[in-house]
Amino acid sequence: MRDGIKGVAFDLDGTLYPNYRFNIKLIPFILKNWRLTAAFGKARKIIRREQENKPAPIGSFYEYQANLTAKILNVSPEPLQEKINSLIYKGWEPIFKKVKLFDKTIQTITALKKAGYKIGLLSDFPPGVKLEYLGLKDIWDAVLCSEDYGTLKPHPLSFTKLAAAMDLPCQEILYVGNSRPYDVVGANRAGMKTAWIKNALFPGNGLKNPKPDFSFSNYRQLHDYMIN
Repeated sequence: MRDGIKGVAFDLDGTLYPNYRFNIKLIPFILKNWRLTAAFGKARKIIRREQENKPAPIGSFYEYQANLTAKILNVSPEPLQEKINSLIYKGWEPIFKKVKLFDKTIQTITALKKAGYKIGLLSDFPPGVKLEYLGLKDIWDAVLCSEDYGTLKPHPLSFTKLAAAMDLPCQEILYVGNSRPYDVVGANRAGMKTAWIKNALFPGNGLKNPKPDFSFSNYRQLHDYMIN
């Protein structure tokens, strides 16, 4: 085991699988629902920006997110919240039946667990059904969604909740993610070590943000860094 680290936690989207494999399959939905998709993405950017100035978690996250999206679209928020749930949260889930993980992902996570590390996952989107479709349902010691705590990354609250669920102090956890502005910054704020999986299509992702403790291009490198 690597000195000082007793747990390894992962982001999901773009970290356990390449984002492009999901995005390609999402194209028909985007073409059909481009206004909703754009407004939803803008609303989440607003939430992240507001969190920098008002770090208190949002009491009714999904209602607040729907209200922001509705304001952008100039529509009523009540039916829109159900539409977001059915079209985006539930509607995107079946796509993961056809998404392939990065090479050696399952083997690396399994090896980390066998080596004695506690294994966790923290995602901005609800991860439960996705993990089942990706073949990663029963491997974790803790699985959390930041939205359940009224936040989005890089807010540190969900990272500290993850550490508590893993029964480890933050400084003994290595958090693995593909986004430097969200994953690396958020984990750093909570006091975790960080590993960044480089994006081959967009290698400049967040390069102005703090450097991770370790960068890697494939899961064999992460395996060797943590075990050998």
